[in-house]
Amino acid sequence: MMKINDFKLERYFSAYEFTAPYLLCSSDCESFTVAEILALEEGAAGKLYDLRLGYTETMGDPGLRDEIAGLYQTVSSDDIIVFAGAAEGIFIAMNVLLEKGDHAVVQYPCYQSLFEVTEAIGCEVSRWPMREEKSWEPDISFLDRCINDRTRAIIINSPHNPTGYHMQQGMLMQIVEKARENNCILFSDEVYRDLEYNAARPPAACDCYENGVSLGVMSKSLGLAGLRIGWIACRNRKLLKRMASFKDYTTICCSAPSELLSAIALRQRPVILQRNLSIIRANLSLLRSFFDRCSFLFSWVEPAAGPVAFPAFSGTGGVEAFCSELMQQKGVLLLPGTCYGYDDRHFRIGFGRRNMPEALSRLEEFIDDRFPGS
Repeated sequence: MMKINDFKLERYFSAYEFTAPYLLCSSDCESFTVAEILALEEGAAGKLYDLRLGYTETMGDPGLRDEIAGLYQTVSSDDIIVFAGAAEGIFIAMNVLLEKGDHAVVQYPCYQSLFEVTEAIGCEVSRWPMREEKSWEPDISFLDRCINDRTRAIIINSPHNPTGYHMQQGMLMQIVEKARENNCILFSDEVYRDLEYNAARPPAACDCYENGVSLGVMSKSLGLAGLRIGWIACRNRKLLKRMASFKDYTTICCSAPSELLSAIALRQRPVILQRNLSIIRANLSLLRSFFDRCSFLFSWVEPAAGPVAFPAFSGTGGVEAFCSELMQQKGVLLLPGTCYGYDDRHFRIGFGRRNMPEALSRLEEFIDDRFPGS
């Protein structure tokens, strides 16, 4: 039986997410109502009302898979499998790609399931450290030092959660070549794709490598987490077939209304992304000013993409205690780096939601109260 550790980040959010008045660490963008999504497309409401609530296809609704395939350059709808969120995609992919005794390299820090599921399978995991002094870019030479004859997968994430690091095409292609040379799968968490605002977007892993596995989701860039729809794009049809067989033991299929609403949202993706990027840019400007004013207490590497960053706290007592006190006194939730198993200095801050300015203002009030005269 698989024994897996508690998901620290999700347990933390379970305790606070739905009671904290101000979420200043959200990883997703501002959401929409069902009515707002339906209003984006003529006739969409009628399609929803007429939808039969039966089972859907295990691979995903064909129309939705067509829309997802359109996000990539080299894949067709037959190269897509739809999951109940990115979490199911990660869980199934790791169980299909890896076996006990295998070795995997995982970019770190990262979303816990990217290494935790792998370790629970019985694999050895090498955490590929990101370097804050290099704007969070990992050292490519690490791969040469740690890849061995048991290495089956290289697992990356860009745009990156929690640092906001954005991998450039040159780095990506170096990773692809090392994966190809060593016959490794390249699993690429791309859930923040389309939220690049300071750099060019590199190709998706599935487009630049025959064994590239690209993970996408409706939750992050599009802000539609409640739909619980994610997907994997991969040109290796044998892997997709094995994922579909494994899915028979998890969700079997996804929600029909969620698949329909996701297809509508993907067709209207430019409108949704334009709105979310405008929120991010406005909030990022406020964060720049905030961290300039509070440089006595914080340092940060400004993110290049996505709605999150990973500043460092330089005060006494550690960031976990700081976050706890902030929550108690001001109702503002930040995410300490300990939830990533990283350290007690860094914390995740999120800036993809409209009420971030209000939450940031309360954080400033807390700092003024706790550090008077600073």
